[in-house]
Amino acid sequence: MGQGRVTLAASLIAGLIFWQGATAAPTAPPISYGVDADTFHPVKEQHGMVASVDALATQAGVDVLKRGGNAVDAAIAVGYALAVTHPQAGNLGGGGFMLIRTASGHATAIDFREMAPIKASRDMFLDAQGNADGKKSLTSHLASGVPGTVAGFALANKEYGTLPLAQLIAPAIRLAEKGIVVNEALADDLKVYGKEVLITHPNSKAVFYKADGQPYARGEKLVQHNLARSLRLIATQGPDAFYKGEIASEIAAEMAANGGLIGKADLANYKAVERKPISGTYRGYEVFSMPPPSSGGIHIVEILNILENFDLAKMGFGSADAMQVMAEAEKHAYADRSEYLGDPDFVKVPWQALTSKAYAKSLAQQIDVNKALPSTEIKPGKLAPYESNQTTHFSVVDKQGNAVAVTYTLNTYFGSGIVAGKSGILLNNEMDDFSAKPGTPNIYGLVGGEANAVQPYKRPLSSMSPTIVAKDGKTWLVTGSPGGSRIITTVLQMVVNSIDFGMNVAEATNAPRFHHQWLPDQLRVEKGFSPDTLKLLEAKGQHVKVLPAMGSTQSIMIGPDGTLYGASDPRSVDDLTAGY
Repeated sequence: MGQGRVTLAASLIAGLIFWQGATAAPTAPPISYGVDADTFHPVKEQHGMVASVDALATQAGVDVLKRGGNAVDAAIAVGYALAVTHPQAGNLGGGGFMLIRTASGHATAIDFREMAPIKASRDMFLDAQGNADGKKSLTSHLASGVPGTVAGFALANKEYGTLPLAQLIAPAIRLAEKGIVVNEALADDLKVYGKEVLITHPNSKAVFYKADGQPYARGEKLVQHNLARSLRLIATQGPDAFYKGEIASEIAAEMAANGGLIGKADLANYKAVERKPISGTYRGYEVFSMPPPSSGGIHIVEILNILENFDLAKMGFGSADAMQVMAEAEKHAYADRSEYLGDPDFVKVPWQALTSKAYAKSLAQQIDVNKALPSTEIKPGKLAPYESNQTTHFSVVDKQGNAVAVTYTLNTYFGSGIVAGKSGILLNNEMDDFSAKPGTPNIYGLVGGEANAVQPYKRPLSSMSPTIVAKDGKTWLVTGSPGGSRIITTVLQMVVNSIDFGMNVAEATNAPRFHHQWLPDQLRVEKGFSPDTLKLLEAKGQHVKVLPAMGSTQSIMIGPDGTLYGASDPRSVDDLTAGY
């Protein structure tokens, strides 16, 4: 297990021993719901609410709620609309996770993560010298896993929706066919990332570049006729159009002509899976999040269990002590992530042990408020690859109290950059989330383990963490974020800021964030923390580094009277929280 770190079993035993630690009852202030004294104010509505990264997609979801659709219906409409309006991450050719909590309290998770094709092999991304080749796993036709979004939305619609799928896809068809006005976010990303991944592929260039060879700019109209046709096929024929019909033929032909691996059989055999969410409690609240192949739920609960042994509210938001305790807890969780996490259909994940209160208490005993433990003393080893920042999340709550949190992605900006034939559909590069060469750093400088090695029909490990928190048996907070390995700590801070520090949802969203992922041994912080606090953290042994903003949360909080309070992240542009 590595020097300086007890085994999981030993930790569980140790955690059962009485500990004279920092277990004082929490002194959290009452939750604020956006009163006049608050610094930031949330959007406030009564009947239904949607929070997403794009205003047009949000409006598509709100319109579905107004027509009597439930939260699942609205989420599907948002997801399809984002495939048109936010092609950086919104998708038909990618995958992700949906977390649902019904008004009756039933919680379920839908896993529509991509899968490796049947011809995928463990060493497929190695060069002639046996080294990992990032180009193969990011921008070639080998980079794409079998997409899951269409299957996932179809499963959610069948089991939990109330409106026909065709009605939910209709707004996306209109947006693709009539065109969208390119917003600031899309224009900037086309300019920066388009030249890296889109312009080299003729099908992609034909969609996102004008006749003069320039990408579409802010204020210009982008029409996507081929994508509209694919959307119409799915609306009329259902998911079979994508996995067995004309779209499947386009994807398979694109792959066959360019050395890719996805064949018609891979598409036909893809299945979205309904799984039991990871759940836990934190200071009397119930927390529900994604199970593996997401690592998010297990480690959010694990970290919260550790933090429950400390009075964060008494320490205060932004204090060196609170940040120290949270950073140290994060180190332990990310070390565990490297050792134990993978696709549960291929590896045994000890989720019950990792999310137990006893194990968390044994880890809390190792945390010194005054002195950071070097990461090398916690556990040298492996950390699985993570998604890029360009994932996207959206949250929905309807008037009945049903709640949905969805995080999905193509992986990096615009995925592989490859549009499949005449489908208009951008394909993912999620194969890069596998460990190309276990034990060797990937393009991000992170190391993956055997549990996340490439295998046919295996789903790569993810950090995506759509999360729902319940209070007194009722849904209270719906949240999630993009951000790669920083997703887990971003969502964690939304929960802690709300519960321990009494922030309303807008304040929790706007508060500066920090992150520690064990390796590298670095406490990453956003601008906004006191210089005095950072100096105190350095004195405790933290290696503090101020870096760009983290995450883009889309969150909804439900007040005790049922009023909805929402907030989109100011770290993004063109996003919108709205309701009615």
